[in-house]
Amino acid sequence: MRHPIDPKVDCVFKALLGAESNRDLLIHFLNAILGAELPRPITVVEIQNPYNEKEFLDDKLTVVDVKARDATGQIYQVEIQLLNHRDLPARILYGWADLYSAQIKEGESYRKLRPTYAIWLLGQTLLPDAPAYAHEFRLRDQHGRVFLNHGGIWLLELSKFTADAVETEQQRWLKFFNEAERLDADALPAWMQTQEMRRAMNTLKAFSEKEHAYHAYQARQNFLREQQSIQLEFDDLRAEVEQARADVEQERAAKEQERVAKEQERAAKEQAQADAEQERAAKEQARADAEQERVAKEQERAAKDEALAENARLKRLLVDQPEPSDPETRS
Repeated sequence: MRHPIDPKVDCVFKALLGAESNRDLLIHFLNAILGAELPRPITVVEIQNPYNEKEFLDDKLTVVDVKARDATGQIYQVEIQLLNHRDLPARILYGWADLYSAQIKEGESYRKLRPTYAIWLLGQTLLPDAPAYAHEFRLRDQHGRVFLNHGGIWLLELSKFTADAVETEQQRWLKFFNEAERLDADALPAWMQTQEMRRAMNTLKAFSEKEHAYHAYQARQNFLREQQSIQLEFDDLRAEVEQARADVEQERAAKEQERVAKEQERAAKEQAQADAEQERAAKEQARADAEQERVAKEQERAAKDEALAENARLKRLLVDQPEPSDPETRS
């Protein structure tokens, strides 16, 4: 190829799986990703929003996902997202829900609803806590029972896919999206020696060798680079804001801790003062008790002295009293 082409760039991705001429590639891709989920392999699909090269070269192509319907009415959405953002999970879920609900119009029966599958290829890691690169999301309860078997959302994190050997067609496609830009179209490795992979490389080769297509590819790639730069700048600004918020929170916590320490110190001083006051009151009480005891003893001693004095007075009265005379002797 004259120029390396990355199949993850949205316009190439759309041409690869969304062009009428590559309908067989889309069927193969869907079977590779959803094979275990489907009751039978997909053999026919109708692309709902096919890739149009003229519209793309005229820079009028804005919808870069691929929507298709198979012979049984099941709906498929395939999209690539190279850059993550905070609302991406909500966008993915909303896209699936919108596609699912758009099947029926007002007044039509819910029985017309058919299973809907959304497949997202992600260039950046969206679920860092999950080691697997492939994720299936469907409506289930806490015991794993499916509420309604009407499709779901499949996420494939290309950043986590690192398999060297290809064991499944799903792995072959993921390896193609990760490595095709670096491959020599005239000397493909063994894992690329299939009819589908050779046709996929031919699509990349067309972008490489058609001047207008390559310029359009470059424009899209430059746009993605600008978007990535904007995102990185936004991430830096958000990190600065979060750091500033963390600094403010840390300063607030330090001030709160200082306030609490001062409050504890003040409370300790007040407690010490209260203890000292209580000790002083106890000493005062002890002094008062001692004084009361002294007064009581003084009163007791005075009472004793008074009793003794009274006793002595009575004794003197008895001594001084004349003895009565005998009446017989007086006559």
